[in-house]
Amino acid sequence: MNMRAVVLQHGALSLADVSVPKPGAGEVLVRTLATGICGSDLHTVSHGEKLLASARAVAGVEIFDPAERIVLGHEICAEIVEYGPDCRKIHAIGTRVVSAPFIIRPTPVTLGFGTLETPGGLGQYMVLSEALLIPVPDHVSNDLATLAEPLAVAVHAVNRGAVAGDAVPIVIGCGPIGLAIIAVLKSRGIGPIVAADFSNARREMAKTLGADVVVDPRETSPYDAWRDVAAVSEPERVARQTPMFPGHAFRPCVVFECVGAPGMIQRILAGAPPCSKVVVVGLCMEEDRFQPTYAIMKEIDLAFCIAFSIEEFIEAFTHIASGKLDVRPLITSQIGLKDVPDAFTRLANPENDIKIIVHPQDA
Repeated sequence: MNMRAVVLQHGALSLADVSVPKPGAGEVLVRTLATGICGSDLHTVSHGEKLLASARAVAGVEIFDPAERIVLGHEICAEIVEYGPDCRKIHAIGTRVVSAPFIIRPTPVTLGFGTLETPGGLGQYMVLSEALLIPVPDHVSNDLATLAEPLAVAVHAVNRGAVAGDAVPIVIGCGPIGLAIIAVLKSRGIGPIVAADFSNARREMAKTLGADVVVDPRETSPYDAWRDVAAVSEPERVARQTPMFPGHAFRPCVVFECVGAPGMIQRILAGAPPCSKVVVVGLCMEEDRFQPTYAIMKEIDLAFCIAFSIEEFIEAFTHIASGKLDVRPLITSQIGLKDVPDAFTRLANPENDIKIIVHPQDA
């Protein structure tokens, strides 16, 4: 039995007929209903060799073989078609589900870099681990369910920032993850939230999702905007002090770097207030450099993050299903499989789209 899938090989995407994968022990075969295109999918296509080299150097692993056909896609909603051996069969055939993008095996599989045996969501069928399935309530659409994964990344980033209720966060870069971080911060009652992006469309979306102060950094410094809303009177000083800046009287600052371009960390260190925490979420694929003295003199905490825990994924989906997080505005287009290569080109322009959802059954 064959299916249609968008395959990546030697850095190029194409539509192909491939075999439907077979579920192993404790796994289910699912029919893919909707798949979001993620920024990491774009990086895998445009910077695949650099991504491979980083994983090799840091973790000693080969996350995929560029000569082999792989199927991207890890933001998914699907329906159960068939159970493999040794399954508990808790959910009925036809149940719509989401899953964190992993398959539990002796050698764990990360979906999104899937071979034809364990393809990602840009194919019409996938295999998933039964233990990780979460049923999708009737009132949650297929498209909305796919946002659990990017929302989980945002939940993890906010958790890494340990953002207290009195902090005034700055989100630099309002792509899908930056926007998701804004939504998570807003849902937790943290603010005012300052957001910055060069794109007018993304600044408008930042307002929609809860940013209180939105700036075009060509016209207004996000750090000046932060000072305007974070200043407190001397008796109410809440930020910790550093000997270099004894008169610093502002609420705490947490900066989320969601751009991932060379030079961004240094620009943030130069502009961020003393005693800030900087959470680097943007995936920079180039070698970068910054001046540690900027961070040292300001006593800035620098944290990096990627992915999320299973608990954070569950939290993100629960908040979507309950309506606590309304991130429907992030979805700007829906397409079929044949339009995926063009969509990867479109997403290079921030004014075109924010989140494109693929309907794999529309081949």
